[in-house]
Amino acid sequence: MTIAGQSGSLTGHGATGGAGKPTGPTPVPPQRSLIRRLWPWLIVALGVVYFVTPLLGTIRLSLRHNKGTWEAWRLILGNEQMWPAFGQSIVNGLATIVVSLVIIVPTAYWVALKMPRLRPFIEFITLLPFVIPGVVLVLALIRLYSAPPLLLTSTYNSTRIVMICAYAALSFPYMYRSVDNGLRSIDVRSLTEAAQSLGAGWPTIVTKVIFPNIRLAILSGALLTFAIVLGELTIALYMAQRTLAPFMADIVRNKPFEAAALTLIAFSVTWLALGMISYVTNRAGRRT
Repeated sequence: MTIAGQSGSLTGHGATGGAGKPTGPTPVPPQRSLIRRLWPWLIVALGVVYFVTPLLGTIRLSLRHNKGTWEAWRLILGNEQMWPAFGQSIVNGLATIVVSLVIIVPTAYWVALKMPRLRPFIEFITLLPFVIPGVVLVLALIRLYSAPPLLLTSTYNSTRIVMICAYAALSFPYMYRSVDNGLRSIDVRSLTEAAQSLGAGWPTIVTKVIFPNIRLAILSGALLTFAIVLGELTIALYMAQRTLAPFMADIVRNKPFEAAALTLIAFSVTWLALGMISYVTNRAGRRT
């Protein structure tokens, strides 16, 4: 009885275990599998709606002038003050990118190579433009450079140089993080030692070795810098500069339809600049 009971118990246990345990992977319910496949596309669709809807609204507003014609575009493109302001903003943006790269790339490279412990301190310094309001910055610059021996605001062009330096300071948080991320993705020490073993000096290492290897990071930082300069209003307004942002502010007050058209033009120019920088960068990369 005992043996039979034990045998029956073992047999029953084995049957239950064999029947209760799945022999393969647990099948995913069709509904859950469908949701998993559609979830990424839903996020992409929401992102497209979020970014495209304001553009469509701006386009519609620009076409509402004079009962749905292109009159607003004709007026803004024919404005004699728009093109000089646009040209100055583009030149200021390019000059700001150059100044920012000349300061940030050697600094970030030297910190990554020789002084990695200073990285938190450098990051804190580059975050200061987020803490200091633009009004405070521009008033301090005007007060500092409006009297001898540092009289740099006496003419329009000298004031423009001060403004470009201020724009470069505003771009430090974006440019430094882009360059620093690019340097983290490569072996800086090995590249430097290899270049030095071939007789390269420090300027050659920075321009011919480091720059090409972080060109995508530089591209992203340059795009953000250009966008900041193109839309910055406070510094340009207080320094009496005839750039795009003050011109757009004057247009918005009285001519909303032309302002919508000008906004679309500025947006297109930003993306065109991105395409040009990407093309030049990729072409230089193929040559090297």
